[in-house]
Amino acid sequence: MSMAFKNIVIIRNIFVLFCILITTASIAQRKLQQKVPEKTRILFLFDGSGSMLEPWGRPNQNKINIAKSILTQIVDSLQQNNNLELALRIYGHRSPREANNCKDTWLEVPFKPKNHKLIIDKINEIKPKGVTPITYSLEQAAKDFPPNAGYRNIVILITDGIESCGGDLCATSRELQKKGVFLRPYIIGLGLRAEKTLDCAGKYISAETPQEFHEELNKAIQSTFSKTTVSIELLDARNQPTETNVNVSFMNSLTGMSMYDFVHYRDVQGNPDSVQVDPVIDYDLVVNTTPPVTKRNVTIEIGKHNVIRIPVPQGNIAIQQEGRKDNSLEAIVREKDKTEVINVQRSNETFRYLTGKYEVETLTLPRRKFTVDVQFNKTQNIYLPSPGIVNFNTISTGYGSLYEVAADGTQQWVCNLNNQKANFTLTLLPGRYKIVFRVRNSAGSKFTGFKNFELASGETKMINVFN
Repeated sequence: MSMAFKNIVIIRNIFVLFCILITTASIAQRKLQQKVPEKTRILFLFDGSGSMLEPWGRPNQNKINIAKSILTQIVDSLQQNNNLELALRIYGHRSPREANNCKDTWLEVPFKPKNHKLIIDKINEIKPKGVTPITYSLEQAAKDFPPNAGYRNIVILITDGIESCGGDLCATSRELQKKGVFLRPYIIGLGLRAEKTLDCAGKYISAETPQEFHEELNKAIQSTFSKTTVSIELLDARNQPTETNVNVSFMNSLTGMSMYDFVHYRDVQGNPDSVQVDPVIDYDLVVNTTPPVTKRNVTIEIGKHNVIRIPVPQGNIAIQQEGRKDNSLEAIVREKDKTEVINVQRSNETFRYLTGKYEVETLTLPRRKFTVDVQFNKTQNIYLPSPGIVNFNTISTGYGSLYEVAADGTQQWVCNLNNQKANFTLTLLPGRYKIVFRVRNSAGSKFTGFKNFELASGETKMINVFN
């Protein structure tokens, strides 16, 4: 085979490999990319209780007639949206108030494409009668959404009163959101003043006039279709957006559930990329640095591109032990003056932390503690000398401890000794030590033996306790 032909084969193979890598990356992006579903289901949970007969806003008009008129107009206007399915559940409209029927809730029109006329006809048939079983209705609404994936499930609750059947609306709503049945509900109160407490169940909106109801209902629906994007700028110590390659989590503020998880990315120009998020939800933003940084109740403008700036200046800690090439040595890392362990770092590993003071405790014998001041874009090195090896002979099995002896003669407990073997080995940092030991079958404490010794870095030593 000629050299020219060999070169052609090599080039061809490299080209094929390149194409495979590009194709694999493209497939991976398509498979793993997190998106807001294109299709949406909206369930109107509508109040048909007796209180809806009260006058409201306009002369000779009551709440039910005004709400019917506005809702039917909006349902009719949604007929051209092919990515939307609607359903209608009504409560409090079949049993009279005297019956106090707290299960008076019905899925009158289930989800189905092009069912707008059925919904409008059913809305126009409503004759308010009964009580207000909102919580039970919301529980039943969980069964109204078909189980197939690829949809955003939205509830728009329209009510003129609060729960009248003793249910815990907020707890029920949170539980159903955690299970992923639907996103944060919209709750539109018709003439309800001082009912902000319903915010714990969803996004509460007070519509004190018919005009406000029309505007807020339309706004709630439009917001579900508004493309909303976010860029996260992770700021360094100079307030420049240079930090990156950190996991960022968008958490549901109400449920605490993770909605989106991204590994932060900056392009060659240094710009962070944009991610699309669902504007229906309120978010807490968690930047998973060490330790993590949380920004509560992030304000996201619906239908716009949002830039969120979060300071996360970082530096490094590196742990090295003389003569050790592997990463088997571990160290516990805590924030200074705090007890929570934030990381277990290995030797010969450089790890990034937020700037600040930390306490690093090496899991050596004996343990060593270091206070480290992590500074922006700098690496703080912790160096340990190579250990030595001590072979102990205690004649027989028994009980004892090892102490490290300081220059002033004070001692610090290091570890208990193996009570199952008369000969054992310990790997220790260089220093001065004392072993205290009593043989298992000895006749009293007076037979306790001890021995002082020194150990140099890299030294191997034999200690006979009773010689």
